[in-house]
Amino acid sequence: MPIGTQRLWRSRVKNGLQTLLIMAALALVLAVPGYLLAGGLGIVVSLGVVVAGALAGSWVPARVILADAGAGLLHRHQAPSLYRLLDTLYRRAGLTRPPQLFYAPSPELNAFAVGTRHDGGIAVTEGLLRTLTLRELAGVLAHEVSHLRHGDTRVMSMAAAMTRLTLWLTTVLQLSLLLLVPLILAGELRLPWSLLLVVAFAPSLSTLLQLALSRNREYTADLDAVALTGDPEGLASALAVLERHHGRWLAALFGRHPPAGLDWLRTHPPTEERIRRLMGVEATRDASLHDHHDDNHHAPPEILERPGAMGRRYWIRRRR
Repeated sequence: MPIGTQRLWRSRVKNGLQTLLIMAALALVLAVPGYLLAGGLGIVVSLGVVVAGALAGSWVPARVILADAGAGLLHRHQAPSLYRLLDTLYRRAGLTRPPQLFYAPSPELNAFAVGTRHDGGIAVTEGLLRTLTLRELAGVLAHEVSHLRHGDTRVMSMAAAMTRLTLWLTTVLQLSLLLLVPLILAGELRLPWSLLLVVAFAPSLSTLLQLALSRNREYTADLDAVALTGDPEGLASALAVLERHHGRWLAALFGRHPPAGLDWLRTHPPTEERIRRLMGVEATRDASLHDHHDDNHHAPPEILERPGAMGRRYWIRRRR
């Protein structure tokens, strides 16, 4: 088995276990305020609401984002080189549905997966298409294909639902404590210290766990993208470009070296660490995407025509 494949599988197992542990911790943090409010029934209702919200929310929020961004569907005849890349990536990832590429006329450098492997696609911005070469863009697209392949949009939707519900439940607990203040001051009721601790720390702990889960899924998607493209240097180069662009606001606030503690508050791992991990993976040139295409992969992709905005009504009513 190739060295890169061994490392990929070890990383998948490790990150999979970490994902299970983080999700279990999120469920536990959510269960505590649910139990304090309604006992066992509160736990069951809370987790049920999370599951229902995740199933409904893994696609709807993405449609709202696309609508607000003025996005449109980029057709094959408008971006043939990108669709040739996506066809190969989807085939290697085992995705059977035809790829869909959405275009947002934003100057920001961004790409994100939309929906799931059964009904989703990938959205890219104008800034990304103008800045990255075809080789770098192949790594980014492979990264997003990995998110679709492993259902990361649904996992992160469930984690976000847990965090939001934890915040709402602790807010209810806070209001309950305010109502009990007269009884506590009158000495008729002891101060519930355990309840105070839950109210104080549960929302922050849930948010930190959600951020840790996001970083975990990004590491897995990076290595899975290399398995799809056979080209770790392409994705590493794209990450370096994105870091130079997105790191400007941090540099403006904190100087050349932002505080290391900010890493705990990021949805993505530090770019330097991501690049280091990628460069430790052996390239598999026999499986490289660029050996199968005639395009100049050192230049930006050719977009023959930009689609217009589809409008909010289209995205909200869209079924697939």
